[in-house]
Amino acid sequence: MSGLDAPQSAPDDPNANAGKRGKSAARGRGPAWFGTLGQLDFDIDFFERLLARKGDSIEVLRVLAELVSRKGLLGRAVELDSALVRLLPEDDLSRYNLACSLARAGQADEAIDALSRAILLGYDDLAHMEADPDLESLRDHPDFQALLGGD
Repeated sequence: MSGLDAPQSAPDDPNANAGKRGKSAARGRGPAWFGTLGQLDFDIDFFERLLARKGDSIEVLRVLAELVSRKGLLGRAVELDSALVRLLPEDDLSRYNLACSLARAGQADEAIDALSRAILLGYDDLAHMEADPDLESLRDHPDFQALLGGD
């Protein structure tokens, strides 16, 4: 049997040095290779690095916008969603997501404008729009009520 048949640990395998990690890893604080970043911060850092390499990647922009929004980085979410709208000006979902980011960032008039454009482009899930927690700040706005078909 050759050495190729025996399972080998990859150099970046967190379990490769299981017996050599030290006391902090043994106490359940997590593997040393991950550092002090939480999963969300790690993911954001990863996708920011991908975006730096390919700034026009629709997939990377969409995922990163979702991640930073989840983290509460509202200004960055608006930047990323705006970039998506520039790349996909006819995409109703990109406009809707921009509206959500703007609403969460306290930019009600801009959010209403983005929602209006999303609807004009074909966004038609008004039930979701009415219940979406990202749009909570717009609930009592008369223009939001008008978009829903209310008064």
